Amino acid sequence: MIEARHLRVLRAVAATGSFSGAARELGCTQPAVSQQMKSLEASAGTRLVVRTGRETRLTQAGEVLVRHATGILAGLTAAEEEIAAIVGLRAGRVRLVSFPSGSSTLVPAALAALRAAHPGTRVSLVEAEPPRSVSMLRDGDCDIALAFRYEGGEGEWQDLTVRPLLVDRLVGLVPEGHPLADAGKVAMADLADESWIAGCPRCRTQLVGACEAAGFTPRIDFATDDYPAVIGLVAAGLGVATLPDLALTSVRTEGVRKLTVEPSVSREVVALTLPDLARVPAVAATLDELATAAETAA
Repeated sequence: MIEARHLRVLRAVAATGSFSGAARELGCTQPAVSQQMKSLEASAGTRLVVRTGRETRLTQAGEVLVRHATGILAGLTAAEEEIAAIVGLRAGRVRLVSFPSGSSTLVPAALAALRAAHPGTRVSLVEAEPPRSVSMLRDGDCDIALAFRYEGGEGEWQDLTVRPLLVDRLVGLVPEGHPLADAGKVAMADLADESWIAGCPRCRTQLVGACEAAGFTPRIDFATDDYPAVIGLVAAGLGVATLPDLALTSVRTEGVRKLTVEPSVSREVVALTLPDLARVPAVAATLDELATAAETAA
């Protein structure tokens, strides 16, 4: 196998016309140059230089290899510089996928801080709910997935690096004119006869499970992934709902009342990445900024 260090020696020999001249240029000894050339010729399978007296000249094969060495070494130098820029966070790319309430709360603060600290790092964002976002991460379609899970989902991310961000409690929503609007807190069983407005599929599954644990099956009349739509439907008196508290920090809540739900229901919000990606500087910096943003939001 031809090595880059051998090509540098060959190029120095071609430029100086001798092994001794190459040694001076490279800052090494003449025997070291001679040994490197022997290794290169062994790899190439042919003579590359011919020494006649004090003169050293390239063979035809040597001339061909020197011609290619210039481009090869230039490409390696460019690659080294680009990698150094990425390691030093002067460059880099992070592909982030997030669920909507994370996109509107945690992500803006995190990315603004990342841009201020490392303006050469570029982050792209698309939205997807788990488990789709987690599948995108495993398939190589993103570098970080902002996701959440409810109780019982602890084993689903064992192959991933999990960065816990915050615990997000669910709150109950009723119209302002509802008999329980001023109660402050409510038991799930007290809402058994209500019409319900459900959210994303994972949240919907959790809602049904919480209601069944309270002794009833919810009558879901409306289902939407859009949080402002949920609030609008509740405000219009068309039903009640539960939403993550995080989601309510970025939407208008006129016409509804927030209630503490008993027993308490919460979800864990995390940032996920692959173990190898966690060591990439730009990814690690993004994870740190997401954690900082979560501390502020908690």
